[in-house]
Amino acid sequence: MEGSDTYLIRPNHQQKFKQAVVKECIREILRERLSGLQYDPEQVPDLTRSLADSVKDKVKGAGFDRYKLVVQVVIGEQRGEGVKMSSRCLWDADTDNYAEDVFMNDSLFCVVAVFGCYYY
Repeated sequence: MEGSDTYLIRPNHQQKFKQAVVKECIREILRERLSGLQYDPEQVPDLTRSLADSVKDKVKGAGFDRYKLVVQVVIGEQRGEGVKMSSRCLWDADTDNYAEDVFMNDSLFCVVAVFGCYYY
């Protein structure tokens, strides 16, 4: 196909993974789903999967075409102790990025990270 440029090695500005947009997606879902919720270890496995699916669907709807998304959700009981989390990635710093947010109430904490890797 002459004149058709389908091989993109960089996203255009509108389609680039934007941390602020993704963080707001995460924040909205966490507030909506976790406000007032009490920690229940029996519900955590299903809740983490459900939250990950909801966040992934919302971020996909934000228009970051050609990005592979990885969503990580961690939920724990709030017991007044600190928690440290870290991650490392080998990626293209020009196109790939991540966003995260934390939700806490008196009973639980939830950390969500979304990694966006551009698919060349």
